[in-house]
Amino acid sequence: MKRLGAIVILLFSTTLIMSGCFNGSPEEKIQKILEKTAEKENDFNEHQEPLNELEKKEKEQYEKIIKLGMDEYEQIVELSDEATKNLEQREAIIEKEQTSMQSSKEEFKKMDEQIGKIEDEKVKKEAIEMVNVMTERYDTYDSLYEAYRQSLDYDRELYDLFKKEDLKMDELQGQIKKINTSYAKVLKANKQFNALTEKSNQKKESFYDRSGIEMANSTKE
Repeated sequence: MKRLGAIVILLFSTTLIMSGCFNGSPEEKIQKILEKTAEKENDFNEHQEPLNELEKKEKEQYEKIIKLGMDEYEQIVELSDEATKNLEQREAIIEKEQTSMQSSKEEFKKMDEQIGKIEDEKVKKEAIEMVNVMTERYDTYDSLYEAYRQSLDYDRELYDLFKKEDLKMDELQGQIKKINTSYAKVLKANKQFNALTEKSNQKKESFYDRSGIEMANSTKE
């Protein structure tokens, strides 16, 4: 059974200083919007480690269960209940992440109005390219979230199956196949999300360079 390893969601946040004098210009307003979108995603950093630890613990619980025989049914039920509680904790974490991401997305939408006010066509071009990549990143996160939620549902079904005293092997194998397919989607979406986060960072840098905005103390995790 293929299990999900640590999902490392790359974050971007940037401390900026203005090398030019924008005084409320569209460029400056876009800068502030970008800072706020990053701030609203801060929860990702603190959630990744506990999520990773819960995934590891659930993997251990699963491995213990499959080593037990039906003469140890009570222990199987106990471990399955523990694993289900684990799933509930992970579900709570990703719901918090989803809320954080949606808040960031709402802030991001404010950029459209400012981009139309940029006078320098080269700067505007950089801004549009940046927005296109960031839009794709948010859309990919939505896919990642849905895939992860589905994987948790399938895991929950698995632990319910383990508690059946008349569980058939073909029934178990069918559920494991569903889980493996689901987690493959999670890993694919996560890889795409990470790649788009890096690309978003690059597009931000290009926009700042073209606008005369200097990046300082930039971090990418």
